[in-house]
Amino acid sequence: MTHPPQRPAPGAAVSGGSSDPNAIDPRVFPPSARRGRQCGELKIGDLRATALTESFGSPLYVVDEDAARATARVIREALQGEARRVGTEATVYYASKAFLCVEVARWMAEEGLAIDVASGGELAVALAAGVDPARIGFHGNNKSVAEIERAVRAGVGTLIIDSEVETGRIAAAASAAGVRQRVRLRVNSGVHASTHAYLATSHEDQKFGQPLGEAARLVGDILAHETLEFVGLHCHIGSQIFATDGFRESARRLLSVYRELGELAGSPIPELNLGGGFGIAYTSAEADEAPQIAEIARELADIVASSAEEFGIPIPKLAFEPGRAVIGQAGVTLYTVGTTKTVQLAGSDAAEDPADRGYPERLYVSVDGGMSDNPRPALYGADYQVRIANRSSEADPALVRVVGKHCESGDIVVDRDELPGDVRPGDTLAVAATGAYCWSLSSTYNYVPRPPVVAIRGGVARVIVRGQTEEDLLAQSVVTGDARTNGDTK
Repeated sequence: MTHPPQRPAPGAAVSGGSSDPNAIDPRVFPPSARRGRQCGELKIGDLRATALTESFGSPLYVVDEDAARATARVIREALQGEARRVGTEATVYYASKAFLCVEVARWMAEEGLAIDVASGGELAVALAAGVDPARIGFHGNNKSVAEIERAVRAGVGTLIIDSEVETGRIAAAASAAGVRQRVRLRVNSGVHASTHAYLATSHEDQKFGQPLGEAARLVGDILAHETLEFVGLHCHIGSQIFATDGFRESARRLLSVYRELGELAGSPIPELNLGGGFGIAYTSAEADEAPQIAEIARELADIVASSAEEFGIPIPKLAFEPGRAVIGQAGVTLYTVGTTKTVQLAGSDAAEDPADRGYPERLYVSVDGGMSDNPRPALYGADYQVRIANRSSEADPALVRVVGKHCESGDIVVDRDELPGDVRPGDTLAVAATGAYCWSLSSTYNYVPRPPVVAIRGGVARVIVRGQTEEDLLAQSVVTGDARTNGDTK
């Protein structure tokens, strides 16, 4: 029998940032999440967490549709309102790579957002949802010729040119389709976002975009093609960014070349796409630092307006591509605890971590999912907040690490947080802010099927992405009648 780890001094800070391990922080969980009166069970959209897992299984992705829609409206209205204030317009694209299915694409379109896709598959989903092709932007550093041709034929509103070779490919596809295709050029402003190295996408040494110093030459090449309509530059400085300084500086650098580009084109460049990357709070500790969209919108509108005046150009129409900021907080993942064990920290390497000083023990809590349904901790060292969902508890808090069931020591769901020390097998855990880049990055590692995605609206839950079964995975294996013929294509 293991004993719950002892708690250090009261109020000691861990990633959750709260001295109450039962607290449901509305800045991290969906706004509808709360503790019920009986047993303190977590409810999302008025539905009990255990009722959801009993109906749909565990692990389970849960998305509060009302929260996602409301956030989409708030972001769109803020960015468009500030654009109007300085005398221009703004289009807000939903960056679908964060999480896309037919239903989510439909929600975003109904809330007035355009859709940003980065593959033929994402384009197919958006079209299946009935999204107007003219309101789709197509990204990607290696769009295939087939993808380009399909996008042009479908009437996709804007293709983003990521490399020089794509200019000719898109021009040829447009010529074959008998259309003039709108395009943007993706450039790197050289602004290094304050984020994880894998999430910073506008420094010079990486796969996306072209150097800003090459913009005039590349735009000249675009303008030489009658089948292409150049509408502006695009830049995305990274993801999960809290500070607004990078956005402001990037916008100014981009606009600094607009006069030259306008002279090449014979008229002012009409649009500027500043990308997305607005950060969200994954833990209560981050919640006080997360940027407010109203502040971001105001600062970006001001810098665009002042820079346009400085460089003597008309204020261009603006475009933005938030993804995580729209859908991240609306999602919660529910797990079931399988095993727990206590590890002594005193005298171990872990005790050298300043954040763990004062904790003599750590409680490992193993759940029925892991890096297959959320690889972000393994990829980026991402942190999350966890709560017991089937009950509240008066037990003393314990330092915990929530881990998955995969054969990897890095299979960590929540690196460090506090839970009531009596967390035990059979408990339901809720990990907050998993709406973005969890299902979309998921895998079937160790042949663990992907969980379903359930949306809640108006107190009703429904499946919007079917989960996989072991039978689904087995059906993908091809068994030949005679192993000796494997590889023989004659």
